[in-house]
Amino acid sequence: MGTQPPSDDSYAAPTANTVDERSATQRELANWLPITASRDAKWYYSVFHNVTITVGAGVLSFPFDMSALGWGPGVTVLLLSWIITLYTLWQLVEMHEMVPGRRFDRYHELGQYAFGDKLGLYIVVPQQLLVEVGVCIVYMVVGGQSLLKFHDTVCPGCNQIKLSYFIMIFASAQFVLSHLPNFNAISGVSLAAAIMSFSYCTIAWAACLKHDIVSVESDHSTAGNVLDFFNSLGNVAFSYAGHNVVLEIQATLPSSPEKPSKVAMWRGVVVAYIIVALCYFPVALIGYWVFGDQYVSENILITLKKPAWLIAMANLFVVIHLIGSYQIYSMAVSDMIETMLVTKLKFRPTKFLRFVVRNVYVAYTMFIAITFPFFNGLLGFFGGFALAPTTYFLPCMIWLTIRNPKRFSLSWWINWICIVLGVSLMIVATIGGLRAIIIKAKDYSFYS
Repeated sequence: MGTQPPSDDSYAAPTANTVDERSATQRELANWLPITASRDAKWYYSVFHNVTITVGAGVLSFPFDMSALGWGPGVTVLLLSWIITLYTLWQLVEMHEMVPGRRFDRYHELGQYAFGDKLGLYIVVPQQLLVEVGVCIVYMVVGGQSLLKFHDTVCPGCNQIKLSYFIMIFASAQFVLSHLPNFNAISGVSLAAAIMSFSYCTIAWAACLKHDIVSVESDHSTAGNVLDFFNSLGNVAFSYAGHNVVLEIQATLPSSPEKPSKVAMWRGVVVAYIIVALCYFPVALIGYWVFGDQYVSENILITLKKPAWLIAMANLFVVIHLIGSYQIYSMAVSDMIETMLVTKLKFRPTKFLRFVVRNVYVAYTMFIAITFPFFNGLLGFFGGFALAPTTYFLPCMIWLTIRNPKRFSLSWWINWICIVLGVSLMIVATIGGLRAIIIKAKDYSFYS
């Protein structure tokens, strides 16, 4: 992935004063790659794309996380995460076309502009890939768990079926949908996913008010409580993963010197973040208010038992949402892989190449999910190790490098505070997530 794909510039149509310097091959590739294939998205596409990729598996662990964090730290982390990630999202939207006549259609292109071609690639791509692939793996696990819960709820007397089979069922939908060519082609799937995410979040907090729960055992030692606290920080961080594909989403919007894409994109982001707040805060606060310090399951919809029909429906909504969210993240990964194969390994950009790449990717994430279904530990580990940098402080580092605000100015202080908080989060959440994985692995038998 060391070769930067051709950028389909924001003002693509040549005029008397501009020259399209791209070769016919570069233009063909830009029109084939999923990120730059279509530039005619509506502003509200960005609303449900951002809701779909932001509201996700993380919200289901919020009552569990609040039990580890407590009221003061828990509410503080929720508010700070929402504010900081909205700020860093604004930075990315602003920097998308900060160079006149050019659009940074991918996160790593912006990183390369800030840090240099090689260093920028090495800084951004490994972290971005780890987040996007990690999210897809976690969503495979959660999708399978939700299908299993749906099955057990609607048919409590049926024979038990392994989680592995439900992950395969979830993956079967991805094998089909992964062949949609670009972002605009999955807009309908994303809209359905966004509606489902709001719906199951509403069901989750409403069902908490009249609950029948199953408590789970936890390590109540001081060390255990501290590490649970660390892991919960990573879970909250995981809940704001949209930054990794926000530039790719903005790339689908039309742009002109008179009406740059950042106007429509920011409008969509603000609306999306209001919806995100309406999803996140009730689940976290009402869930903790009802359950208190009881150690419920890390997936609140797995914990809740009654009313059975409502819990079954909510888990089905989760599955539909995760199908759409998986598609957005996998689309960005497919763009990277397909770019590398065509530009570096000289494959021809054909439908057959796309068919093979996307099937192999879905199969890979399915296999890893079946092998290591440690939901809560995966949330904390991926949230701390990779998502914290790309969401909390890498945009600030790029902003400081490119915009170079005056030292000790308000902008300078805000960005450095975000960097310090983001680095701290990365360290403690990774430790907590790794510990959670180790605990789960002790009693786990492969492919059970």
